[in-house]
Amino acid sequence: MSDQMQRVVLASRPNGAPTADNFRLETSALPIPGPEEVLVKLHYMSLDPYMRGRMDDAKSYAAPVPVGGTMEAGAVGEVIASNSPVFKPGDFAFGMFGWVSHGCLPASQLQKLDPNHGPITAALGVLGMPGLTGWFGLNEYGKPKAGETLVVAAATGPVGSMVGQLAKRAGLRTVGIAGGADKCGLAVETFGFDACLDHRAYNDAAALRTALEATCPHGIDIYYENVAGKVLEAVLPLMNDFGRIPVCGMISYYGGAKGADADLTAPMIWRTVLVKFLSVQGFIIMNHFDRHPEFLKEIGPLVANGEIRYLEDIAKGLESAPAAFMAMLEGGNMGKQIVKLV
Repeated sequence: MSDQMQRVVLASRPNGAPTADNFRLETSALPIPGPEEVLVKLHYMSLDPYMRGRMDDAKSYAAPVPVGGTMEAGAVGEVIASNSPVFKPGDFAFGMFGWVSHGCLPASQLQKLDPNHGPITAALGVLGMPGLTGWFGLNEYGKPKAGETLVVAAATGPVGSMVGQLAKRAGLRTVGIAGGADKCGLAVETFGFDACLDHRAYNDAAALRTALEATCPHGIDIYYENVAGKVLEAVLPLMNDFGRIPVCGMISYYGGAKGADADLTAPMIWRTVLVKFLSVQGFIIMNHFDRHPEFLKEIGPLVANGEIRYLEDIAKGLESAPAAFMAMLEGGNMGKQIVKLV
């Protein structure tokens, strides 16, 4: 076993969209597990939009990554050393290890995985944090009812595709928004959306709104918010009275708001919320991980038998993580973005 490991650190804070200069690949000594700690050789790690927020030195629901600190990420791999009776070498585990080749964490912070239950990558996407986010936000705050209409952007991503499939199973009309004709085709043909609009085909929110209005003739009852920007501006006037908007992210703003969103003002938003009696609920899934066992019990069998479908976009090598991350923030991935480490 090598006594060295690699990690990607935050070299500098980005100004707007991240660049390659904001990351640095380093080699360091392999950590030695202490009491009740477990050393894991990582096979796959997750890339998620929330990581962009961690790169800024701004007050948020979690502390920023310090300059020189390891980029944060969930990852899965094989236990190679353990000082805990809960894990033994050869076991597979998930934990928040970061952008690293090897990780060492207390056993209490790890989740044991059973490779016989399916690919271990599922713990990073469809059965992990993104899948849980979609399931929880839709059911807890979207409160779907048969016959209603749901709209979700980033429809082919791990959150959006979970939301769309669950809403369809509940008897809703499901409309996705995605970037590009290929993704829209995937949303309809693979994930079962009733329709999907390519936001890149519309120059502004007004044009997208016109297309949405034709696609949603009875208005929109649930807008699952993970993008904001032009999509939010297009959707809001089409919301039905007593509509629900679960808010789990705003990808379009992670690199800084763009001029195209200039008309999306606070008075416009709040007036719509008031006069349409909308319920808008922001949430961060880290506050609801206690629901993960319930989620797995319900969704695990549906994934196993193919009733819930998922797609993974896998980059190869830790050194590829910065480029894959930057491309993902611009919509360059097809499905859950993962990095294969071994």
